[in-house]
Formats: sequence, C-alpha cells, structure tokens
Amino acid sequence: MDVDDIDRGIVTALQRDARATFAEIGAEVGLSAPAVKRRVDRLVAAGAIRGFTAVVDPAALGWSTEAYVEVSYSGVVSPRRLTQDLGALPEAVSAWTVSGAPDAVLQVQTRDVRHLEEVLQRIRGLPDVTGTQTEIVLSRLFQRAAVPPV
Repeated sequence: MDVDDIDRGIVTALQRDARATFAEIGAEVGLSAPAVKRRVDRLVAAGAIRGFTAVVDPAALGWSTEAYVEVSYSGVVSPRRLTQDLGALPEAVSAWTVSGAPDAVLQVQTRDVRHLEEVLQRIRGLPDVTGTQTEIVLSRLFQRAAVPPV
C-alpha cells in the first residue's frame, strides 16, 4: 500500500484523537471531510489502521499495579504456544517473544501486589514453565503511539 504525507497526517490526527471528526482532520491535512473518510476507509481496508480504541487509565478503574514478567520454558517453545498460554491470562496486556534468556516478556496489569502474586503463580503453574523474573513498574514516564507522528 502506498502511504503519502496526507495519509500520515490523517494517522497522526487519529492517534492524537480517534474521536476527531473527518472535518476536523480534513482542516489539518487540507482535505474535505468526504475525502478524509475515503482515505480512512482505505487505510482500514488495507490493515494500516487496525481499529479505534479508548485510552483508559487502568488505575482509575482499580488496576494500580503494572509489571513486566520474563517467562522461561523448558526446551523449545513456539510463538503459537506462548500466545495460547499467555493470552489466556486476563491480566495480560501484551506479550512479546524476545532474544536472550527468557522465551517471552509479558506485560500484566493487576489490582495490587497480592493480585500480581496470584498471576505469577498461575504463570509458574503452566506446563513447561521453568521460571519467571518480574519487574514492577513504579511510575510510567511516558508512552508513545506504536508509530511516531510525522
């Protein structure tokens, strides 16, 4: 898919405020609202935009403890298996396969440290898991969109 500077401007505007109207975005990028809509529809159809979401403060909803958990398995473990095992945890926010000693790194959000301990016990109880290493987030300094604005 060919993406031009106008498409990048539209994506940047949507990352900043996914509730912005097509007219508001059009005013930023120099297009009419219908032209912006056509481009957004094209970006969605091509998979460049995978969805629209609300950014929620987990602490405001009672989920005040965030941690990153390195998970190690015995032997070779496939990304499919990791996705099945770790994706089944409702507290899992995201997960990655990584280079280095652990097989995966898992971001979890929990109500408190006791809840985090329960989640760690569930992870350690998964078949073939040999260990975990956990880092609790003290404070989030900043968070950027997956694609930097243009």
